[in-house]
Amino acid sequence: MSHHPHIIIIGNGIAGATAALGIRDRSKAQITIISDETDFPYARTALMYVFMGQLALPHTYLYPPDLWKEKNINLLKSRVMGLDREAKTLNLADGRMLHYDQLILATGSKPILPDCSGIDLPGVCSLYHFEDLNKIEGHLSSNVKNAVIIGGGLIGVELAEMLISRGIKVSFLIKESSYWANALPKEESEMISRHLAEKGITILPNEELLAILGEHQTTGVECKSGRILSSDFVGITIGVMPNVSMFSKTGLDINRGIVTNQFLRTNDSQIYAIGDCAELAVPEENRKSIEAVWYTAKKMGEVAAANICGDNRIYEQGVWYNSAKFFELEYQVYGYVPNTIEPPFQSHYHQHANGQKSIRIVYHSDGFVVGILAMGTRLRQHICEDWINQKKPLKEVLAYFATANFDPEFTDATYKNWHSKSPGSSSSRDPSLASFIFSFFRKRP
Repeated sequence: MSHHPHIIIIGNGIAGATAALGIRDRSKAQITIISDETDFPYARTALMYVFMGQLALPHTYLYPPDLWKEKNINLLKSRVMGLDREAKTLNLADGRMLHYDQLILATGSKPILPDCSGIDLPGVCSLYHFEDLNKIEGHLSSNVKNAVIIGGGLIGVELAEMLISRGIKVSFLIKESSYWANALPKEESEMISRHLAEKGITILPNEELLAILGEHQTTGVECKSGRILSSDFVGITIGVMPNVSMFSKTGLDINRGIVTNQFLRTNDSQIYAIGDCAELAVPEENRKSIEAVWYTAKKMGEVAAANICGDNRIYEQGVWYNSAKFFELEYQVYGYVPNTIEPPFQSHYHQHANGQKSIRIVYHSDGFVVGILAMGTRLRQHICEDWINQKKPLKEVLAYFATANFDPEFTDATYKNWHSKSPGSSSSRDPSLASFIFSFFRKRP
């Protein structure tokens, strides 16, 4: 038996994999990653590309499979059924019991399922785990022609793109008035809605699911409005929740997620929680206590690795960042961009005449920039983050905005092609806006 401590990580997503490698860089500890999903840690965000035939599963692996042996990190494919904190043991589905010295919980999320009749019918699927792909493939083999996706969000669009690639008609059932309106300002939400409509997706706004219809498999959905839609496939993408129910009787402090302090430690000093399953006891201003995104999970993995090896590194949420693609339409957000911008915040908004590119800069009434949202165009992350961290004045950000441009393919766009809206601030004839738009969106050398 090794005299080195045994550190077990439950979950092999980006959080767990990053933590394992970070620990190995600092320690000779015995490291085990337990997951019942795939043989090797993989990029969950790449599931749709596997389905669409653009990647094989090995292409989605976070690291070459040989790396784990090289680093002497044990990958164990099994499911954890129980945790005994006093004995420091885990019970596995195959009957084994493992002892740990320290434990990292990186169990991720699981899809939220609506409480309605028909939810267990064949033909009703979520998209989160690798096994969901196999389930979807199995249903599509039975000649599916119409699909209804419940809920918008990023996973909903991925599922829609997957189904459309197979020639299936897709309708989106969304509670809001336009796509992802609970997260995006009105103009950006409407831009994505238009883009999805161009891809042949029918968006049904202001509708909520009442029941999934069918006897032996799904035949349709009934909305609370009374509308009935026929469909041979129902995708459930109304959101995710921390995957923590297996720890509910362990005495760990669990709210929605596993509650951690600023060092990502739980109320048990030998147990850390990271990624989607972790909930910060005290989040930073204008930030959520659970942030289920890839970038957050990776950063948490790095910080937990440092702390489990004796550092006292505070986890700082830093500048919020997320990115996605809605078919071809790219989305990047930095900092604070709420869906409704209210005092003390205001925003400058610029949309290209083609309706497929926009920039929004959110700023405080004291003049400094707090957030940037780009649609259909790419910005340089470190520049945007520096502006927000340094509380740069809006005027300065506008004057230097061209330095953030990452897009080599901009065509000549003159000021007349752009529409600006700045509620409560300068008009669209503001010369600084004109020069901003002209310099930023003209062709770059």
